[in-house]
Amino acid sequence: MPSGPIPQEVLLLKIRILLEREGRLYHKKTRVFARPAQAGERVDTLTSDGLETTNTAQAGDMLVRNQTQAGEHYLMPAESFAKRYRHLQALNDEWAEYQAIGRIWAIQLTPERLGALELPPVFEFIAAWGSPMIARQGDFLAAPEDASEVYRIAQEEFGETYAPVG
Repeated sequence: MPSGPIPQEVLLLKIRILLEREGRLYHKKTRVFARPAQAGERVDTLTSDGLETTNTAQAGDMLVRNQTQAGEHYLMPAESFAKRYRHLQALNDEWAEYQAIGRIWAIQLTPERLGALELPPVFEFIAAWGSPMIARQGDFLAAPEDASEVYRIAQEEFGETYAPVG
């Protein structure tokens, strides 16, 4: 059992193996709202089951709001955002609507998979931006197609937001 947040590199190494064997490709089936974030802006990502993580915007980051019941907000570096989203329409002077064009690998944290990963039903890991991120049994661990990072998507929001490719 981990004694603190699991380092991003450690979890990513474990998850890559599982994603190769058992993961599925998914695409985002919903649109998002986004605007340029202000450097230093603090963003708490709140999902239906509570605080997921906290991040502080760097210059050029985008603030993204999912169109889910929770309406969770999160930050993305501009370069990643540009690769994963296509502009649809401006909503006002700040916000615009975007369609996801990227895909992700994801795997659900079942009791069996948690056991194989030697993880408890609730654990924390360090997100790619350096802050702790919580994950719970039933949630999904996801990675972009290049598996350059791993992050959590809460079970309810995953169901609202993603669909299998193909």
